[in-house]
Amino acid sequence: MANILQSLNRTITAGFILAIILFVIMYFLSGGWSLDSYFFSAVFRYLHVLSGVMWIGLLWYLNFVQIPSMPKIPDDQKPAIGKVIAPAVLFWFRWAALSTIITGLIVAYLNGYIHHAMLLGIMGGDAKSITIGIGMWLGIIMAYNVWMIIWPNQKKVLGIIEVDADQKAKAARTAMLFSRTNTLLSIPMLLSMVSAQNLF
Repeated sequence: MANILQSLNRTITAGFILAIILFVIMYFLSGGWSLDSYFFSAVFRYLHVLSGVMWIGLLWYLNFVQIPSMPKIPDDQKPAIGKVIAPAVLFWFRWAALSTIITGLIVAYLNGYIHHAMLLGIMGGDAKSITIGIGMWLGIIMAYNVWMIIWPNQKKVLGIIEVDADQKAKAARTAMLFSRTNTLLSIPMLLSMVSAQNLF
């Protein structure tokens, strides 16, 4: 077991193997499933939740841990964060954001509420589709912030794009403010998602 847990790749592989075993057990316990939109909706919802946990988990890590801790880190140690940790975090952060949005839209399509949710009930729909629509729009705004504002500015901060010190400081502030905006939006976004699944 220690051999598996010492490698992240082996740990993740083992996790997926356990998930597949559990999936097969659930299949037999339920008497089987049809390969219909409900089945694929469940698969994509699982992928949506996995992606969302990665995305929002990293968003909250950045805002609750990394950003507040940076002023406490000695200057000679900060390059390790900028050259090693931050690029890895931002890689998974931005791709998890995109995966969360894509899988969420697929779930909405497969469940037949994408139209009403995206239009926030303007052309019909019920409270559930309006509520999930609010969450979807908040998520889309957040993903836009990740890809179009936070990531381009972080490339300047990390030195991927060369800029002078003033531009780097301005980019760091912009990235931080939009990351904080996403943290703010994540709270009502998660409420909308959970409420749509459990209150309606």
